[in-house]
Amino acid sequence: MTQTSKNIAIIGSGLVGSLLAIYLRKKGHSITVFDRRPDIRTIEFSGRSINLAMSNRGWRSLQKVGLEDSIKEIAIPLDKRAMHVNDKPVYFQKYGKDGEAIWSISRGILNKRMIDLAEEAGAEFRFNEKVWDVNLPEAKIYTGESEKSEWKEYQYDLIFGCDGAFSRVRHKMQRRSRFDYSQDFLDVGYKELTIPANADGTHKLDKNSFHIWPRGKFMLIAMPNIDGSFTCTLFLPFEGEVSFEKITTPEEAKAFFKEYFPNVKNEIENLSQDFFKNPTSAMVTMKCYPWTYWNKVALVGDSAHAIVPFYGQGMNAGFEDIYELNELMETHGDDWDVIFSEYQKTRKPNADAIAELSYRNFVEMSSKTANPKFLLQKKIEKWFASKHPDKWVPVYSRVTFSDRPYAEALAIGDRQEAIMKEVMQMPNIEEKWDSTGVEEMIIGLLDNQI
Repeated sequence: MTQTSKNIAIIGSGLVGSLLAIYLRKKGHSITVFDRRPDIRTIEFSGRSINLAMSNRGWRSLQKVGLEDSIKEIAIPLDKRAMHVNDKPVYFQKYGKDGEAIWSISRGILNKRMIDLAEEAGAEFRFNEKVWDVNLPEAKIYTGESEKSEWKEYQYDLIFGCDGAFSRVRHKMQRRSRFDYSQDFLDVGYKELTIPANADGTHKLDKNSFHIWPRGKFMLIAMPNIDGSFTCTLFLPFEGEVSFEKITTPEEAKAFFKEYFPNVKNEIENLSQDFFKNPTSAMVTMKCYPWTYWNKVALVGDSAHAIVPFYGQGMNAGFEDIYELNELMETHGDDWDVIFSEYQKTRKPNADAIAELSYRNFVEMSSKTANPKFLLQKKIEKWFASKHPDKWVPVYSRVTFSDRPYAEALAIGDRQEAIMKEVMQMPNIEEKWDSTGVEEMIIGLLDNQI
């Protein structure tokens, strides 16, 4: 269904704001994107980024507007985890079936490419222009150099808040009656580090793996870049025995990496320099409702549902918001009241589900992936799924390699976990994990649940 052209403001030039601009331009709308920051194409990136993991939901959203091939040029497929456990050789865990992979992309490189594509589509970007206030009922925004300077007023038909976890647009919505809001910070922070490429430009670690050094309450991850380097992220408690607060000198940083990450010892000099050069950042789960105000203003992506990064779904979930919004626009045309109402009703349960799954995956990645019992459980699940693909799809595959709702993945995952809890209590499960008896037990438990 076609739409009447509207004059639309998007607040935030990040990944979600840029992709939304492209979608709306293709519908014939006039788009202005505001961002308080400078144009990231003209500055060095901040050292505050976790590499992105593009999966099915993200690719589907890009494919819809013909961008999949352009983005794959700057991405590397990862078909497995590489687990670095001290005193053991590196071992690999396949993510899914053959051909299934997540794709590692530098956030900065992708964001620059997305802004270029949005400009090519006809969107206008206004950088270094901070939105200080929003008149929600009238869809007006006010920008200025500071809170006390003279403000400019802009009138729009619609406003989309794509300005992240600490959204100015949402902040204005929070002041209205009956607006639910919560934020939950992890006690763990993160810091970006880098493993540079070899002298010949090749990668120092396997380039088609997501590398994890699980250490219980903390961990290091590494994802490859197209220039041969790896963007690493150290997740570490802010306070405590092993924590950011305990590492205050280059010597302490070197000792920390030497003790807990001995197989990256050749990179210690570089890692310890990055440790003090790059900021320590916090991670937050943010939930709110409603996401829209009448038929004038809507929140999209992190401004509506910020999540912790441990399922690699933050960007994918934001892109899926846009895909679902577009489906509603195609169904309901100019009825923005229905579009916004249906958008928040259908997306909210899925946003809550991926928030929960993301938090759980932190526990899994940091502590359980080094646990033999956990690894055996995953081995049994994979074995059973390969024999009965109609009966068992692992929750990771439901989230990452599927377009089915996140809420469905969470509910089915909980049922599967209850079944595996019983299976893992079988006597001598280590010896008979791939036996007919185990297979029949799982089938029986599945049948009883239906």
